[in-house]
Amino acid sequence: MFLDKTIHRNKELINVGFKLHQEQKIEPDSYVIDLDMLLKNASIIKKQADKNNVQLYFMLKQIGRNPYIGKELMKLGYHGAVVVDYREALLMMKHSIPIANVGHLVQPNLSNIQKLVDYDCDYFTVYSLSKIKDINQCALKSNKIVKLMIRVVGEDDLIYSGQTAGFKVNELPDLVKQCEQFKNVSISGVTSFPCFLYDEKSNDVQATNNMFTVLKAKQKLEQLGCNIININTPSTTCELTLEKMAQYGATSGEPGHGLTGTTPIHATLNLSEKPCVIYVSEISHNYENSAYCFGGGHYRRSHLKNGLVGTSFDNSKQVILIPPTNESIDYHFEICENCIENSTVIMAFRFQMFVTRSDVVIVKGIDKNNIEIVGIYDSLGNLK
Repeated sequence: MFLDKTIHRNKELINVGFKLHQEQKIEPDSYVIDLDMLLKNASIIKKQADKNNVQLYFMLKQIGRNPYIGKELMKLGYHGAVVVDYREALLMMKHSIPIANVGHLVQPNLSNIQKLVDYDCDYFTVYSLSKIKDINQCALKSNKIVKLMIRVVGEDDLIYSGQTAGFKVNELPDLVKQCEQFKNVSISGVTSFPCFLYDEKSNDVQATNNMFTVLKAKQKLEQLGCNIININTPSTTCELTLEKMAQYGATSGEPGHGLTGTTPIHATLNLSEKPCVIYVSEISHNYENSAYCFGGGHYRRSHLKNGLVGTSFDNSKQVILIPPTNESIDYHFEICENCIENSTVIMAFRFQMFVTRSDVVIVKGIDKNNIEIVGIYDSLGNLK
């Protein structure tokens, strides 16, 4: 999906992928991240966000919840992390990284709520009254007022499988009334996901119906007496989309793939952010008319099509790759021709590293030809 763009816009990273694997400094099934390019992308997004008065919460699950990168983003002035679930929250806490929003897609479980309240997470995204009650009890114990972000959903909204949740707009009056009994929480924000998505027909990012549901919910909550200070509109947050977000009244966004130049629109246009992630593997064996490389990093929505095989970029050839079927374990990726065993394979596709078993290799100094592996992490952010 991103191979051609990476070749044209960050070929140096591909050269490094070949070099590190051929020198046996990294294993197959490794995602290699160009740290300097990622931070350049992050600075571009931050500058545009400041221009449009949008606060940024960085999303790290797609790059393996990496705490090193989180700390670097804090140095650039990012407000904190948005954690997709409680496990990611615990990792950020372990590394003393501020949490701007917890519960983005998965509400915190009961045993961790007190820890998160005491950690002073800025917002708790919620979509059940029972969870609000649990948060209120923990906040009461700590004598704190916790800001709630209400996740809302409309009849025509897009909800991905496995993410079904949200308060309907017509349920908000009863919700506000019920919350009057909870003195240690405050309904202060409203959110949904996804609020923006890439549209192939227009080759642009457009607001989804979820965005309009958020605006309706904000209006309703304010009519009910709530002080809504945060309109959180995640998905596809990058320099291109921030002005659109601000036009709809968004106050916070959550760049994830924008940081790595790998949102869907980055595959078609040369936007300000450049791709800075590749996947590195190795030819394991040949069978009949196909070759197979080591797997482990497959993501079902990767849109994987092509790869490079060789010992360097200059002597590589582009090949057609076939990922395993979704019901299969990704022990290998298939290549539609025979290849020399032990050769390096370079790919660039849509990724979600935290759902893989891959290594995450952070590299800096590529632009200065002074390559340094900052660290090798597992896919859940632990230093190996």
